[in-house]
Amino acid sequence: MRAASPGAVSSETMTTPEPAETKLRTSALSLRYGARRVFEGLDLSLRGGVVTTIVGANGSGKSTLLRSLSRLLVPDRGAVLLDGQDLHRLPTRAVAQKLAILPQGPSAPEGLTVEELAWFGRHPHQGMFASRSAEDRRLVEWALDQTGMRVFASRPLESLSGGQRQRAWIAMSLAQGTDVLLLDEPTTYLDLSHQLEVLHLVRRLNEQEGKTIVMVLHDLNQAARYSGEIVAVQGGRVYAQGDPRDVVTKELLRDVFGLEAHLLSDPDTGTPHVIPYGIARPRG
Repeated sequence: MRAASPGAVSSETMTTPEPAETKLRTSALSLRYGARRVFEGLDLSLRGGVVTTIVGANGSGKSTLLRSLSRLLVPDRGAVLLDGQDLHRLPTRAVAQKLAILPQGPSAPEGLTVEELAWFGRHPHQGMFASRSAEDRRLVEWALDQTGMRVFASRPLESLSGGQRQRAWIAMSLAQGTDVLLLDEPTTYLDLSHQLEVLHLVRRLNEQEGKTIVMVLHDLNQAARYSGEIVAVQGGRVYAQGDPRDVVTKELLRDVFGLEAHLLSDPDTGTPHVIPYGIARPRG
């Protein structure tokens, strides 16, 4: 099992050396959600070129942590570093050129088409009075092709199915042209076929395009099947981090999710498959 890497950030410098494989890192990070302290002194390292999924019980701070990694949430203390640079010391445009986030339940003005939405992803790369470039057009078309949304380019978002809408939003994020993509519960409210549609897309973007993807999922079986690494959070700390085969254990299911469960091996991938059968009794 791989533990989160500790580290400290000097207040005097914007950059610090990073291990070659580290893409995103938190150092002594403290976060609040409203009046509640969610994380205190969190040290976490996420590798580049990997699909990492954050899991945990409801209220454990999964989405809070993801929002902090995108700079949407300002930490009380500590830092979030991307390629060794403190996100909160970088200009907003510079961050948006490196990292894209798709939050839960995004909304758009009525009548906005799929292609118009995708063009919003190019805003961080355009000056105030700049016209659309050939590179902008190429990336928008590439994003629509990657998500299978070119055929729907002229359709208003509200006319699409849930899975199609989610792919349209992912197309917008891809059009940003970033190496890192953060997805906050991208399968929520989708039926099973549309969930798999989105997760297959995530895997393809990672394997074929080399994207570093960090997402929050509720479904442990999907997290184990589609992730190279899992981060399980509980009680303001990282309970476990590493390969799904190492992280998803009966102990984790009891301690983090309060479940008694059978653990099987997925016949296709060999990853853990969880079959809950009861509520775990508190230890003590």
